Amino acid sequence: MPQLIAGNWKMHGLTTDAVALARGVAAGAAGLASELLLCPPFVHIAAVAQAVLGTSVLVGGQDCHPAKQGAHTGDISAPMLRDAGASWVILGHSERRQNHGETDELVREKVLAAVAAGLTPIVCVGETSDQRASGEETEVVGWQLAGSLPKPFSGVVAYEPVWAIGTGKTATEQDVAVMHAFIREELERQFGTEGETIPLLYGGSVRPANAGSLLALPHVGGALVGGASLKVDEFLAIARAATV
Repeated sequence: MPQLIAGNWKMHGLTTDAVALARGVAAGAAGLASELLLCPPFVHIAAVAQAVLGTSVLVGGQDCHPAKQGAHTGDISAPMLRDAGASWVILGHSERRQNHGETDELVREKVLAAVAAGLTPIVCVGETSDQRASGEETEVVGWQLAGSLPKPFSGVVAYEPVWAIGTGKTATEQDVAVMHAFIREELERQFGTEGETIPLLYGGSVRPANAGSLLALPHVGGALVGGASLKVDEFLAIARAATV
């Protein structure tokens, strides 16, 4: 299957910026070997979905609440994302886990809500610099997988070394290869044959300069791109580095 290049726009851009960025990506998407996914802030999902309508570009949200509706001020439900034009959603991103105290159990509930609403979840896992320094990286990621993924699981897993997000640092190819191999083994252990085919993305300061080598590694089925996804040329350059 084609590699997935997902852009997490985080909390950036006004409507005009979002539409221009989406149109630029859509214009360069034709003929690429990869699938492209744009995840703008919630307020821009409908505009972005309209901007890429009729193209191969996919649209997703950055989070959702586990409930369909209710007295949850400021939250967005999975059906609302779907209604706005999203078909994917990022869940359990390290910034949500750290800044909002999200637990594996909460992420699991959100995954179930997303799937029930017809969304494909991208569930993020990864270790901090302290956890890696103490040799706990595989234990941490293993527990995150066990706690965050329901059985059966219909979605994507993204490995994001927390220490390489927004820092300009990038895990070495060896770091990525070892962790992705571990995640694949862990998914197979937890899910059996189903775990053999769950797509794995790498996220952590992915740029045009390192995309080719990272995307060529075993068990890397695409990339979750942060800052570089806010620039059309850089995002498309990463997409062009993808393999089939």
